[in-house]
Amino acid sequence: MPALTRLAAPPPLAAPSARRRSLTLPPPPRPPHCSSSWYSGRRSSSRPSATAGGAPRGGPLPEPEELDQLLLTALRAARIRDEESRRSDPLFIDPYAAILLSHDVAHHDMDYLDSHALPWQDHYRLTTRYIDDKIQNLINNSEDIRQIVLLTDGMDTRPYRLNWPRLSVIYDVSPGEVFTAATQQLRGTGAKVSQNCVLLHTPLESHDIQACLSKNGFNGNRISLWVLQGLPLSTTTSLEHLLLLISNLAMKGSIVIGELPHFTDCTAPMDMGLEQDKLEKLFFTHGFRVSFVQYDTVAEDIGLDLAITLEQCGTMLFVAEQLRFSDAQMESFRIHFGRIEEGADEEGFEEL
Repeated sequence: MPALTRLAAPPPLAAPSARRRSLTLPPPPRPPHCSSSWYSGRRSSSRPSATAGGAPRGGPLPEPEELDQLLLTALRAARIRDEESRRSDPLFIDPYAAILLSHDVAHHDMDYLDSHALPWQDHYRLTTRYIDDKIQNLINNSEDIRQIVLLTDGMDTRPYRLNWPRLSVIYDVSPGEVFTAATQQLRGTGAKVSQNCVLLHTPLESHDIQACLSKNGFNGNRISLWVLQGLPLSTTTSLEHLLLLISNLAMKGSIVIGELPHFTDCTAPMDMGLEQDKLEKLFFTHGFRVSFVQYDTVAEDIGLDLAITLEQCGTMLFVAEQLRFSDAQMESFRIHFGRIEEGADEEGFEEL
């Protein structure tokens, strides 16, 4: 894990009883000229859904003109993972990516997945390998990390293809209809989480994501690992909402890793050093100490010749640590100190 630059702790909260407000991540913006057949922007039920639903496996995917932009982006990422898995020396193997593309698509022209493919595919492959390795390293070297929150595009197959410690709970936060399409497509194919582990989904469109995760068992008094890759984040404001959500939920000492996209509201071209400084301040404001990871360093570590620079890619790898107490910890402190005060009052009364 990269060394994190030591920074002064962020300002303490005003009082143990103060609680930060619960924020809802705004639904991703609906791209123009997209059909409403996959993402209508409606708010989903606030109750998170598990993957054990009884829906049958999906049929053929919609025609290209009917594909919602969020689904199309997830399919393009799956296509890259499938292509990487077929290499003679792959950076990773995703046995489920081809299934997500469906049997029908596999026998038809897939130009619509290639023509607007994700930019800098080498970086996507490198990022996927880096995050895979970082997840395995963290959970294998800590007996405390048993809550993992994946912030994804809805077609992340890590719950099925990575080995998770016993009693791990994996939460997937992603666009609801994309996740549903992926779940139906994978049904009956043997895609399962590790034994004695569970995967639970919370739709990105939920009215209150924090409440949904808490209702489904997320415990802010336990260490957690948050992984960001693929979640639709278009502006720094959406990132700020996400950081506040994590800061509210994650116990002090929890880890956040992943890749930050290029934000449309950032002036372009922006010097990457200045952009990193800006993002570092944003993380620190919400209680996180962040360290950015250079792509060329990761590529060198795994023996990959990556010619594209960070400035050309526009995305950034990062590792962050939560420095603040979660809402659940603050509530536990409030209850504990309340009991101490009550005990002191009773003891004083007895002395009188």
